[in-house]
Amino acid sequence: MTGFNYDKDAAGIVTVTMDMEGAVNSMSAVFLPALRDTVKKLEAETGLMGVVLASAKKTFFAGGDLNSLCLVTQENAETFFNEAQAIKAEFRRLEKLGKPVVAAINGAALGGGLELALACHYRIAWDNKAVQLGFPEVTLGLLPGGGGVVKTIYLMGLMASNEYLIEGKRVEPAKAKASGLIHETVDSLDGLIPRAKTWISENHENEAACTQPWDIKGYKIPGGNANHPGVAQMLPVASAMVAQKTRGLLPAPVKILDVAVSAMRVDFDTAMRIESRGLTELALTPVAKNMINTFFFNLNQINGGASRPKDVAPQTTEKVGVLGAGMMGQGIAYVSAMAGIEVILKDVSQEAADKGKAYSEALLNKRVARGRMTEERAQQVLGLIKPTAESSDLEGCDLIIEAVFENMALKHQITQELEPCLAEGGVWGSNTSTLPITQLAEGSTNAENFVGIHFFSPVDKMPLVEIIMGKRTSDLALAKAFDYTKQIRKTPIVVNDSLGFFTSRTFGTYLDEGVRLLTEGIHPVQIDNLGKAIGMPVGPLAVYDEVSLELSRKAWATWSEMGVLDNWGDGTITRDVIDTMVGEHGRGGRHHGGGFYEYGEDGSKAIWPGLFDLYYRADATMAETDIRDRLLFRQVIEALKCLETGVLRTVADGNIGSIMGIGAPAWTGGLIQFVNTYGLEQFSHRCAELASQYGDRFGTPAIVAEKIAAGEEFA
Repeated sequence: MTGFNYDKDAAGIVTVTMDMEGAVNSMSAVFLPALRDTVKKLEAETGLMGVVLASAKKTFFAGGDLNSLCLVTQENAETFFNEAQAIKAEFRRLEKLGKPVVAAINGAALGGGLELALACHYRIAWDNKAVQLGFPEVTLGLLPGGGGVVKTIYLMGLMASNEYLIEGKRVEPAKAKASGLIHETVDSLDGLIPRAKTWISENHENEAACTQPWDIKGYKIPGGNANHPGVAQMLPVASAMVAQKTRGLLPAPVKILDVAVSAMRVDFDTAMRIESRGLTELALTPVAKNMINTFFFNLNQINGGASRPKDVAPQTTEKVGVLGAGMMGQGIAYVSAMAGIEVILKDVSQEAADKGKAYSEALLNKRVARGRMTEERAQQVLGLIKPTAESSDLEGCDLIIEAVFENMALKHQITQELEPCLAEGGVWGSNTSTLPITQLAEGSTNAENFVGIHFFSPVDKMPLVEIIMGKRTSDLALAKAFDYTKQIRKTPIVVNDSLGFFTSRTFGTYLDEGVRLLTEGIHPVQIDNLGKAIGMPVGPLAVYDEVSLELSRKAWATWSEMGVLDNWGDGTITRDVIDTMVGEHGRGGRHHGGGFYEYGEDGSKAIWPGLFDLYYRADATMAETDIRDRLLFRQVIEALKCLETGVLRTVADGNIGSIMGIGAPAWTGGLIQFVNTYGLEQFSHRCAELASQYGDRFGTPAIVAEKIAAGEEFA
C-alpha cells in the first residue's frame, strides 16, 4: 500500500505509519486509494484491538493538494465534490471501525491533517512548539472541507470554534487540548506511539472509546444548536461582524459561518454534504485561486530562498548597528534583539538613544503583562540593546543599518563617517524608502557591500522587508541582508534599484490617484470609503495624513536636488496640492497638527473643513466603479511596469510585496496575480477605457500584450 506502512503487534494493535512519497504526507492522488485499501484491510482484521495512526515525516499530515484545488472549474466541479465526499466516506468507515483509533500527532496537523486526526476517536500530540494544529484554509480563500467545519462545531460549539474556523488560528498542543481539539499530550516524541498503544489497551473494551461524539444518541453541541436562544440571538451579530471584517470581498469567512450554522440545524451526514458543497463553491472563486497562488506557492517560493544567491554560505548576523533611534530605528533594534542579536542603537545624543531603547522596553513590558513572555526573558532581550552616542561602540558590527532622515547628503555623510566601524567583510544597509541605492552607495568605500534594507512601519508588526540591489551590490551583501531578514523572522523580497523601488513607488500611485480624485471635485469621504471598499486598509487621503504630507514635500525637494522626477508619472497635480496644504495652510499631516483630516484629542477625526472650500464640487459626479478601478488599477499598472523594467525580479516578489508591504487587497492575491484571474485581455480593455477617460497613466503596460500574444499568464 503506497505510503501507508501497516504493522500489527502481538497484542492486536495495528500501527499505520504514513510515509507518502515526497517531503510530507498530503491528500495527493495516491492518498484516497491508500486510505481506502488500509481501511478495508483493518475491517477484515481478526483479533484487532485498535489502531494507531502515525507519521514517519516531521509533519503528521500536510493537508489537501492545492495544485488540484487551483484547477477546479465549472466543468469538473461535480467530480471535485464527489472526491471530497469519497474521502469523508473513508473517514466515516474509520470512525465506525468498532475499535478505537488513535492519532499519534508528532508534527504539524493543519487543515486536512487535523481533519484526518478528527476522524480518529482519540488524539494524542507531542507537546512541542513545532507541533501546530488548526485550520488555515480561510487564509487561502477556502474552508476545511474534510469534515473540519462540522466536526469542530460538534466538539466546541459555534462561539469557541470561531477563532479556528473563521480566523484560521493555529495553536500548539496545550491550547488544542484545552479547547477540546485533542485529548492528551506527551512530553517525549519517543513516548507518543507507546502512549497511544497503552490507551488502546486500557480502553478497547469500552464502546464509548470507539464512538465519535456525533454518533452518540442524544449528543448536544456545546452551547446549543441554532435554535438555542443564546445562539439564535448571537447569529445576526456574528454575521454582521464577518461582513464588516470582509467588506464583502472575501467569500470564505461568510461561507464558513453559513456551513457552521447549517451544521447545527441538520443531521450530521447532511451537514457534511453541505460542507463539501461549500468547499466546491469556494474553490471555483477567483479569490481562492488568487490567495492559494500567493499565500501558499509564492510565499513558499520566497521563504524557501528563491531570490537568495545559491553559492553563498549562510550569513548569521551577530552584532548589528542601528543608526537613528527614531520610529524606524527603534523598531529595527527591537526585532533584532528579539532574534537574539546584539544591537548597538546609536543616535546623536545619549538621551535620544535611551528614548529609542525605551520603545523596546515598553513592548517587552506588554508581552510580560499579557503572559506572553517571562520577566527574565524580557530582561535578556532588553540587555542585548546598547543605546549610545559614541561611534566607537559600533566597532565590530557585521551589519550596520542606517535609518536616518531621507536626505542624500546626510546619508552620504553618515556612511563616510561610520562605515569604517564595520567588521571585516561587514555589510552596510540603508533603510531608505525611496532613494536609489546606487547613488547612496557613492558615499561608500565599498559599494559591493552596500545594500538597501527597507523596513515598514511599525517594524515590530509589519512582516515584510524589501531588499534593494544597487548596481554594484554583491551576492554576499544580498545573502547577508536576506539571511538577516529571515533571522528576525520576516519575509524578504528582493528588487532592483529605482527611485521608490517597488513598494514605495507602487504605493505612491494610490496616494496620487486619491489626490487627483480630490482635485476633480469628488467628496473626500467618498474617496476614502471607496479606497477601503476595494480592500485597502485605509483610504488614500487618510493614509497620506499618516505618512505625512510634510515628509512628501521634503522628499520631492530631495528628488529635485537630485535632478529626478517621481517614477509614478506626472505628479505635478499632487505636488501642487501638497504645496497648498503644507505651504499655504500648514496642514502637514496627522503628526503635524492635521492634514486632510482634523484629529481630536479623544481620538476622533473628521475632514478638515477647508478641504471642501479648496477642492470639493457638489456637481462633480463619477461612477463608483470608475473610482474603485482608478484606485486599484493605478497600483496594478505600476506593479506591472516594475516587472516590465526589471525593478521586480519575480512575480512572487511583486505579489507578496504588494500585500505584506503596502496592504494590497488580500482577495487580489497581489497586484500582479490580480491580472491573471481578472483576465489579461479584459484587463487590457479596461485600461484602455480608463485611459481614454482619465489619462495616459492608465495605458496598458506592454508586458500585458506580450503575455497575451504568448498565451501566458504572469507566473
